Amino acid sequence: MTYEFIALERQEGVAVLRLNRPESFNAWNQQMRAELRDAVAELVADDELRAVVITGTGKAFSAGEDVRGMKNLADVGTRAFRRVVRDIHNVFDEIEAIEVPVIAAINGVAAGGGLELALSCDFRFAAATAKMGLPENNVGLIPGSGGCSRLVRQVGLSAAKRLVMTGEIIPAEKALQCGLVDEIHPAEQLMDEALAFARQLAAKAPQSLAIAKVVLNNCARVDPDTARNFERLGQSILKKTEDHLEGARAFVEKRPPRFTGR
Repeated sequence: MTYEFIALERQEGVAVLRLNRPESFNAWNQQMRAELRDAVAELVADDELRAVVITGTGKAFSAGEDVRGMKNLADVGTRAFRRVVRDIHNVFDEIEAIEVPVIAAINGVAAGGGLELALSCDFRFAAATAKMGLPENNVGLIPGSGGCSRLVRQVGLSAAKRLVMTGEIIPAEKALQCGLVDEIHPAEQLMDEALAFARQLAAKAPQSLAIAKVVLNNCARVDPDTARNFERLGQSILKKTEDHLEGARAFVEKRPPRFTGR
């Protein structure tokens, strides 16, 4: 599929999805939202996919909603506005649910919807020069596509309240301290580090990674007893896979495993 505002490439099971409106700091417009939805659907349907890196073209990861379109959104009815928000929210949910690891390589500013996109990923690597935040409160709004619900799970209630209520944009180092990002790298090394991590994960048993992601995501939402039931169920499924048997043989034979996804 051909995209105007999204660039999607694959190599050996690792996909790189780039937001591609650099002149607008990769801010969303209607077409970009639609293209992101289609690109994510394309990735979800790819049975050979093993890992994804999401990043931005140019100086920004994404500045969120394009302010030039905000007036048009404000003019639509309340239900119509919720439909627009639900559309991008559903895309972020698909990214969170896709059964491969997804890494956000935050190469520059990640604000509003841009940070919400990064929060829907499994891991966040940031350039040392990156800045991020949720400025919706500065224009009389709150984050509406995971910026509250995912943020509070990621950084805790107090830090989430501070970020949402102040609308401040914080540097990468502060984001690392509060747990918003996992790693910081020099800007020129960011993609190399993100891709190296993606390839490391892509070499694992695909079903094991998929079930680990599903189980862990659900463990974050349920009580401990239910979480342990998920664990046992997941492990019982993986116990019967060819990849588990191959991994056990490789361990005994002191060689790298050759996982096939079966």
